[in-house]
Amino acid sequence: MSLKEEFEEHAKLAKTLPDTTTNENLLILYGLYKQATIGDVNTSRPGIFNQRDRAKWDAWKANEGKSCDEVMSDYITKVKQLKEEAAAA
Repeated sequence: MSLKEEFEEHAKLAKTLPDTTTNENLLILYGLYKQATIGDVNTSRPGIFNQRDRAKWDAWKANEGKSCDEVMSDYITKVKQLKEEAAAA
């Protein structure tokens, strides 16, 4: 299985994470996913009154400059970690 195939498989798994998954962890996944699928941030930062989108933008920006393979690998690792934590809970 290629890294891209494994990434896509884990992207599907991420949708099955429990509701108890923290916003912080969801934002980490979001940022890694956007960097893997789109690359560096290509929009301006949302305004102060749009906290949700601003947090998502910041999570994506945190991965700026990382290679596609690097963030795909990080994403897979994070999903595995969250699935294990959910199973142990």
